[in-house]
Amino acid sequence: MKKRSITPGRLVMAVGIAAVLILAACATHAGPSASRASDASAAGRAEVVLEYKMPEGRVLRYQTNEESREILDVMGQVVETTSTTTSAFSIEAKGLKDSNHLLGVTIDDMSSSIASMMGDMSPDMKPVIGKSFDMVVSPLGIEIDVSGAEALTYESPSGTSNLASGFKVFFFDLPGKPVKAGDSWPTNFVIEEKNDAMNVRIDMQSVNTLEGFETVDGMECARIIAKNTGTISGTGFQQGMDFEISGTITGTETWYFAPKEGLYVKSKGEYGGDIMVSASGMTFPMTQTRTSEIKLVSK
Repeated sequence: MKKRSITPGRLVMAVGIAAVLILAACATHAGPSASRASDASAAGRAEVVLEYKMPEGRVLRYQTNEESREILDVMGQVVETTSTTTSAFSIEAKGLKDSNHLLGVTIDDMSSSIASMMGDMSPDMKPVIGKSFDMVVSPLGIEIDVSGAEALTYESPSGTSNLASGFKVFFFDLPGKPVKAGDSWPTNFVIEEKNDAMNVRIDMQSVNTLEGFETVDGMECARIIAKNTGTISGTGFQQGMDFEISGTITGTETWYFAPKEGLYVKSKGEYGGDIMVSASGMTFPMTQTRTSEIKLVSK
């Protein structure tokens, strides 16, 4: 049987664009400017309780922006893929369900663009704009049920995709005990992305540290730094090629939570990945950098 040739263009289409879609759920967020509390003030604060408060009828509106860059080395030739994704969505509190928050999510707007040596592409996000689904989240931010987001599908360069993976890790996990400046707590999460072309799993470990306090949009917020490490593995088939990916991911996030209001206010993060792509008996290195911001724009 004749072996298929590996060209930079085909490999970018098969892997680079796929990485844009699956690693988006790892990145984090940011928002409006804030006034930083002095170290002495932060150090002297008492313990605070961090817990999501979602009184029935409350509507929160968030905006997100993500940018990424992938560099793939194909037999000495370096090829690059960049992408930008923006979204706006509303979260309506619908009351309690078994002591957890029942939330209705509506996608107000969403767009994505991908640029590579194969040209520019923009997946059609119209099928999900204006659509809604319900999700269940615990007071500590654990996403208990996000299955409704699986029905919100759109066509991407790697096949039919849905919105579930990003919302499965949208809320930051809280410590479940009173904390003060300097305290830390660990969290773990898993991201799985499955579509027509690939099956990928990302396992992440995070250490969150309450660094201090800031006032953001009139709300006193805990400023928390998360140090994240993880692994990625997966398989796929695209552009006539089977491929496997494996690698490591590291990142740092700064996120803000308002204890009095019980609100996730904003976050900003930077991630990097070192990934090996195996296709047709050969291995190719790929690096990724990603920045992401999320902010609460109305409450």
